[in-house]
Amino acid sequence: MQPIFAMQQKFMRIAVIATGAQKQEWLQKPVPANAEIIFIDAIVDIGNIQADIFFHLSFDETNTEFIDTDKPVFASAVITVLDSLPANYIRINAWNGFFKRDLMEVVAAEKNKQTVKTVMQAFNWKYIFAPDVPGMIAAKTISMIINEAYFAFGDEVSTKEEIDTAMKLGTNYPYGPFEWGEKIGLQKIYMLLNRLFTNETRYAAAPLLLQEATEKLRIQNDK
Repeated sequence: MQPIFAMQQKFMRIAVIATGAQKQEWLQKPVPANAEIIFIDAIVDIGNIQADIFFHLSFDETNTEFIDTDKPVFASAVITVLDSLPANYIRINAWNGFFKRDLMEVVAAEKNKQTVKTVMQAFNWKYIFAPDVPGMIAAKTISMIINEAYFAFGDEVSTKEEIDTAMKLGTNYPYGPFEWGEKIGLQKIYMLLNRLFTNETRYAAAPLLLQEATEKLRIQNDK
């Protein structure tokens, strides 16, 4: 990866591949005054765009396409670990609701950590280095909470609405587990749980979560 000389230049170009919801979350965060932000709907639209840094927020972990560049790429590779990514890729969590948080989880190879520090300082973003495991920290935890809520719902403990309300009132979470699932996408939750299940059986997906995730995927594919 080339050094980020643009940080010392008057202007730097930042290409952001994002969905509409992710773009809105990006706009809630501070960015350098000397930055030109280029929003792109999909990786196929990149073409010959030249940028100093790429943020691939809509990174698709079911059908990975990589940006052909030697510049730093901060990708929302929540499940995919570094060994399966190009050497210039840095993992972040840009799942809906996570990217706008004050503290960003970052996973980077040792040789890329100085790049992370330089970029985060330029953006004035708070961050922590997370372990290079599927789900990092927050997504892994939230996915387990959502899964347990589906087990409780399947056992007819209560309704989805009541479980959401109880969790928000009892833990001060911004969303209940079913609201989180809808916001993030149950397909992503199931994919993460299934990946974790390969090493630990306690991550087995609740039957109702699997059923709803499969149905949502079917509807999506039928569109």
